[in-house]
Amino acid sequence: MTDPNETPNDPQTPDNGSDTGSDSGPDNGSDKTPEQPQGPLLQPPTKLGKNLMRIAVILALVFFITAFLGGRGRGRAISINDFWGFVNAGKVTGDIIVENAVIYGETTSGVPVPDGESRKFHVVFNHHIDENFTDKLQVAADAHPGKFSVKFKLTAWWETLLPHFLMTAMFIFVIWFFVLRRMGGGGGGGGMLGNFGRSKHRMTPKDQTGVTFGDVAGVEEAKDEVKEIIEFLQNPKKFQRLGGRIPRGVLLAGEPGCGKTLLAKAIAGEADVPFFSISGSDFVEMYVGVGASRVRDLFKQAKTHTPCIIFLDEIDAIGRRRTTDHPGGQETAQTLNAILVEMDGFDSSDQVIVIAATNRLDVLDPALTRPGRFDRQIDVPLPDVQGRYEILKIYADKIRCTPDIDLRKMARGTPMFSGADLAAMVNEAAIAATMADKQFVEMIDMEEARDKVRWGRARKSRAIDENERRCTAYHEAGHALVQVLVPDADPLHKVSIIPRGRMGGATFSLPEKDRYIYTRKYCQSLLAVCFGGRIAEEVFCGDSSSGASSDINQATNVARRMVLDWGMSEAVGLVHYGNQSEDGKMAAMFGQKEYSDKTAELIDAEIKVILDEAYAASRTLIETNRDKLERLAQALLKYETLGAAEVMKIFDGEVIDKPTVTDLIGLEQAKGDDAPAAAPASAPAIAPLEAPGEVTPPGEQSTEG
Repeated sequence: MTDPNETPNDPQTPDNGSDTGSDSGPDNGSDKTPEQPQGPLLQPPTKLGKNLMRIAVILALVFFITAFLGGRGRGRAISINDFWGFVNAGKVTGDIIVENAVIYGETTSGVPVPDGESRKFHVVFNHHIDENFTDKLQVAADAHPGKFSVKFKLTAWWETLLPHFLMTAMFIFVIWFFVLRRMGGGGGGGGMLGNFGRSKHRMTPKDQTGVTFGDVAGVEEAKDEVKEIIEFLQNPKKFQRLGGRIPRGVLLAGEPGCGKTLLAKAIAGEADVPFFSISGSDFVEMYVGVGASRVRDLFKQAKTHTPCIIFLDEIDAIGRRRTTDHPGGQETAQTLNAILVEMDGFDSSDQVIVIAATNRLDVLDPALTRPGRFDRQIDVPLPDVQGRYEILKIYADKIRCTPDIDLRKMARGTPMFSGADLAAMVNEAAIAATMADKQFVEMIDMEEARDKVRWGRARKSRAIDENERRCTAYHEAGHALVQVLVPDADPLHKVSIIPRGRMGGATFSLPEKDRYIYTRKYCQSLLAVCFGGRIAEEVFCGDSSSGASSDINQATNVARRMVLDWGMSEAVGLVHYGNQSEDGKMAAMFGQKEYSDKTAELIDAEIKVILDEAYAASRTLIETNRDKLERLAQALLKYETLGAAEVMKIFDGEVIDKPTVTDLIGLEQAKGDDAPAAAPASAPAIAPLEAPGEVTPPGEQSTEG
């Protein structure tokens, strides 16, 4: 692949290697032989020459290393005069070894040596030039009997070179086996980087995709929008007949778990083409140029398997907006540039569709999303009620369920659940039924699995102080009472004081429909429900607790959105003050605002007015219905979990006929004495509420323990 920044050859410039810098003008047909290149110096070095140069450098390096390591065991170097002085004085011990032109020995302990040096020494001296060397050395040995002995050792030339040769061979083998072999020294798609620069994609053959549109639900609009891509992959001539060009890049944007990867696989399955899948993080390495090499290798292999689909998951890992803080020399910028160049290099006959997925569409580089690259952006949203029902049908068909499971009710009770959440919920229900030795998955298993996926496992064994438990009961009873009495709130579903996750208790409502907009009356009802718990604590317990922290936070967020974003304050007016722009978000990070201090004071005052009005309305309802709240709190202390129908019976003064918590514990203990523990007779089933945007799910009040 050529460098996009490389200047192409001038079409008027000859490419025969001849010198074109002469001023003699064009050739007039003479017999003069054209000027030839001036020797091999003008030619680039061949591949063999480069390899020989590398081998020579390695050999020289190994030779010096072995020579250095070999010399370290010979001791310090001394002169021949010092050697004779030690020998004649008898200050040598052990064996004096004369090997070729080197003499080795060791001085006695009485000879001072420099710090850090050993008593061993060596002398570089060719004793053959001194005819009396052997006789003088033997006379000195006889003069000091028992001090030292003299040994002559003759070594052939090949014995001297053998250690160096073995060390060199071992060094080359290690480099080849552990480095070049793993990097694909023989070449390949990764270029000079070898396998290190090869793409880490996973290719699924067309006969093994195993996913079709029948396995995807809840994103019907997205499925309709990609049908033309499937048609192009199956019948490209149909589009070429009229000169049309199919979008080569499709960007799937949506919340995590909404089915972007599943939809991409379904496109490949419907079109019956290979599926190349890779994550954006697989391109990024600490070495600059590796990611770009992997991009080129990925597209090169994809073009050999056309028609096919390339799926880039989490493309925001490499496709972020380039700024001055991230210059083009960095690895991610080079990788992004390689993707841009490859997508521009598609021919009209290339049947390669690039599909990318991200949940951060706002951070992508504009060059990536411009027409001609990822020019088709498809939103993959969270499923609505009907979509959740269709998803639950797909996953419920894979397990054994009882006929009484109401999937439509479960779809209503799982707002803001993604497809991945619903799949995990069904799987948790099957696991719970298996652990309880049930033959089928029941509705109670589904509801418990829903609560576990969203809020965590119920902590029934948690030891709670009786005063804290009583405060929690009144707190949740206050939420439930206001939830029932406020006309514009969602219907009550269930109230419980069983700890789950960080919550000490919770009151949940069941929306009758998906809510895409908020009205002012609904927001005021939501705020009143939020304050019901704190007011109940103050009225019945004579104190307030930290359990209302999440309620206060939720109410403040809703009121702030009402003033800043939704224009529901008459004093502030229809002005948007939210930090939605990039500059606004950066300013908010450093404590700066996009409005004046006077406007900020007005906004704070309006938020407090809205909250105070909701607090007053909620307090009026609770003080007017003290008897109902008292009965509900006492029932919660007795049963811990109550459904909406049971709450209404309590408000009407009726008696509930159901086992108490003490009865259930005794029943479980009795079963444990006779048989393995079975599933509890009654398990809490809680449904959340739905809220679009950044608002905390309405109707969900919790007391944190």
